[in-house]
Amino acid sequence: MIHTLDLLDRAPRVIASFLLETPEGPAVFETGPESRFETLARALREKGYAPQDVRHVFVTHIHLDHAGAAWRFAEHGATVYVHPKGAPHLTDPSKLWASAARIYGDQMEALWGRMGYVPEAQVRVLQDRQTVSLGGFTVEALDTPGHANHHHAYRIGAALIAGDVAGVRIGRGPVLPPCPPPDIHVETWQQSLARLRGLGLEALYLTHFGPVTDVQAHLAALEARLLDWADWMRRRLKTGRTRDEIVPEFEAHVADELHAAGLSNEEVREYEYADPAWMSVDGLMRYWTKHRPEAVAPAS
Repeated sequence: MIHTLDLLDRAPRVIASFLLETPEGPAVFETGPESRFETLARALREKGYAPQDVRHVFVTHIHLDHAGAAWRFAEHGATVYVHPKGAPHLTDPSKLWASAARIYGDQMEALWGRMGYVPEAQVRVLQDRQTVSLGGFTVEALDTPGHANHHHAYRIGAALIAGDVAGVRIGRGPVLPPCPPPDIHVETWQQSLARLRGLGLEALYLTHFGPVTDVQAHLAALEARLLDWADWMRRRLKTGRTRDEIVPEFEAHVADELHAAGLSNEEVREYEYADPAWMSVDGLMRYWTKHRPEAVAPAS
């Protein structure tokens, strides 16, 4: 059985970890940031486990809201499973943290906690379609880039621990694509979504936030909004608008979409914590200017 554990990151339903109970003991998928490790430890204890009982930790990618606390489990002896492109950032997270520090500055510790590393001997790299057997359960790693080029989703039967490739969807709200820099690539993300559609999945477990069961409709809505947001950005870049001009406009655009879906201000705030609009501006701007600059060149 897969349990959703709310890490209560600034608000409920922002970051989830997932607990898989097996006859060989508990496995954790997505650790959240180190700043929320004690919250995760309490949630595990409520299920009857201590952090040291967790011998297997799977992270979909190495962004700090997904894998920042992996080293805390490694301290207790756990093996951490990760995409091959993500593994170097677990054993030496200095570049990752330096990059985040340039964005978050003096908020780093409050948001993400402390930096630590996973010993190389405790990192297990999984290739696409590689499986891990845990007490009768088979966990299959699926290479699913688009949000990040080092992204795995993990299939367990008809369920998928989806990370960010399947978007952000909180409560009764719509699904949104998290588009932070530097790896956003729209066409690659579409290919990953097509792959997921063909798996016959019955449930997606979203790190932001929790299980959804209308799999096909969810994935179709995510792709549609990804394309819509990308085109929104293309049109503004085409007219020569700057980042400083675009950020408040896009923040208002996303808030309007969420309010139009019937969400309260509090629910909109949960989405902003989980999927900050300004980060999607940076990611989508980078996508267009790096991968398709001709599409945003001002008309001569």
